[in-house]
Amino acid sequence: MLAGIARITDRVARLVSVQRIWSRAPHNAFTDLVRFKDRWYCVLRESKNHVGDIGRVRVITSADGTNWTSAALFTERGVDLRDPKLSVAPGRRLMLLMGGSCYAEGKYTGRQPRVSFSKDGRAWSRPQSILSEGYWLWRVTWQGRQAYGVTYRIIDKDTWTVTLVTSSDGLLYSEVCRLRVPGKPNEATVRFRHSGEAVALVRREAGGMSAWIGSSRPPYTAWQWKAARHRVGGPNFLVLPSAHMWAAGRGWLPEGARTLVARMDHRGYMPELELPSAGDCSYPGLVWHRGRLWVSYYSSHEGKTSIYLARIRLSEEER
Repeated sequence: MLAGIARITDRVARLVSVQRIWSRAPHNAFTDLVRFKDRWYCVLRESKNHVGDIGRVRVITSADGTNWTSAALFTERGVDLRDPKLSVAPGRRLMLLMGGSCYAEGKYTGRQPRVSFSKDGRAWSRPQSILSEGYWLWRVTWQGRQAYGVTYRIIDKDTWTVTLVTSSDGLLYSEVCRLRVPGKPNEATVRFRHSGEAVALVRREAGGMSAWIGSSRPPYTAWQWKAARHRVGGPNFLVLPSAHMWAAGRGWLPEGARTLVARMDHRGYMPELELPSAGDCSYPGLVWHRGRLWVSYYSSHEGKTSIYLARIRLSEEER
């Protein structure tokens, strides 16, 4: 299962169940998951291909995590809506963040994030463009009434930058600081420990390609970094009630790409469980609910690229 990467043990993490929950488009990918007003909401991109196609974003919902129906669909002419993320904003609203890659006559012309809000998961505000052309705000996490996230920008083929930004309304953002992460940094998730400390997991595409883990105390302008010792695509993680951190993302085994679930701390990222997956896969959503870790992700291991939902039991000392 994890030969050469990590020893897997049922004592730490065990797969309880996994099911395919959505597979209506030719290519179904890039998930996120949230629990909101006693319902599950999962968001994904539907398209013909992984990239280079005009994608649309769909929100699906479920009362029990087993039976899913469509709640909303977002489309924009000439724009590939992708990598959607969900969060619960102040005022008991769902916030949907999407990347928007623009195309004219089949040629890529630029990108800019979009944001939409909903009070019930079905009726959504008209998506608004945020930040500036060329930026990609990949995920936000609300800490009290402030949203924090990392936006990345590709200036040229050798210069990629990541910047921590914050917002009180999810629409207007101000820079907190530039993150000094080398090696073409890009996708990143920021979470907050119970003490208020911020922790970041950042994907890198050069310099060995190991993800980096950073930590910072308020006001989050000075960061300390460690190599995670593993490549992580579509990085996501949670801080559990126990204060332990659990993460997931695309990992690379000798036999190819897989969706891996890992323990994480300030020193590293330690894969513990391989989910049923292969090839084009990963980009997980994570929710801790009733003593289980729920993971949405996509995979092509059954042929067609589809959306899956896994439930994982962690050992008592990890909860």
